[in-house]
Amino acid sequence: MINFLYLGLILLSILVSMTLHEAMHAFTSFWLGDDTAKISGRLTLNPLAHIDPFTTIALPLLLVVLGLPPFGAAKPVPFNPNKVRYGEFGAALVGLAGPLTNLLLACIAGLLVRLVGDNSIASLILQSFGLVNISFFVFNMIPFPPLDGSRALYALAPDSIRRFMEVLESMGIMALALFMLLFYTFLSDPFVRVVQWLMRVILGI
Repeated sequence: MINFLYLGLILLSILVSMTLHEAMHAFTSFWLGDDTAKISGRLTLNPLAHIDPFTTIALPLLLVVLGLPPFGAAKPVPFNPNKVRYGEFGAALVGLAGPLTNLLLACIAGLLVRLVGDNSIASLILQSFGLVNISFFVFNMIPFPPLDGSRALYALAPDSIRRFMEVLESMGIMALALFMLLFYTFLSDPFVRVVQWLMRVILGI
């Protein structure tokens, strides 16, 4: 039976977490000298500017119903890597700002879980919030374009790897289809294991 209270908590957690994730991309790129996100109206904490009905809401909720850790995506924050300071390292900071925000939020939730104890509605809310943020952190750190982890790889990889990643990015929807095939063939089990391990470490569950 579907637990609608739990789904409601997950939905609220997704909206808060994904909004802060995308907003931090925008604020970081603006701080590093790129005004693309501001011009596009993304320099805001308004969830309506960031969410996508399917990838932000429907997909994560479906995964929860199926008993899997939720992951999803919002509307990508536009930024121009050629306008940010520090070149590829500046672009990597923009990319990492989102998932690192999720990791920070999960750690805060973990500290609060330990303060309120296990047997309370507050604990359930915090655990749901922590699960969402841990899942978003792990998923977005996968170094496959256009996920955020690819930005860090761009800054560190040799030119041959960068060129290959640029080809992947230029493939658009085909690259996304290729990623989903690879994810569900090879990465879904490691993804679940890493999420579960971080839940034990950060949330104590």
